[in-house]
Amino acid sequence: MARPHSIDPRAFNDPRNHYPTDEEFYASDRPVQHELPEDRPRGGAADPIKHPWSWGMIAFVVFACLIVLMGIALFP
Repeated sequence: MARPHSIDPRAFNDPRNHYPTDEEFYASDRPVQHELPEDRPRGGAADPIKHPWSWGMIAFVVFACLIVLMGIALFP
């Protein structure tokens, strides 16, 4: 008895049983110019480094640290 999932040998010449290779399948809908230009080219002039924190944020962190340290010093 044949395996239940195999193709009937009488249907080998049927064109409906012809499956493309992986290269043929994936190349069928690929455009001729399939390489896209980079949207962010590498190697250009570097952007100046920007510090992520503003002076207000630095002052807030220093103030919070002072409050914590004063609380520890005044209430041991």
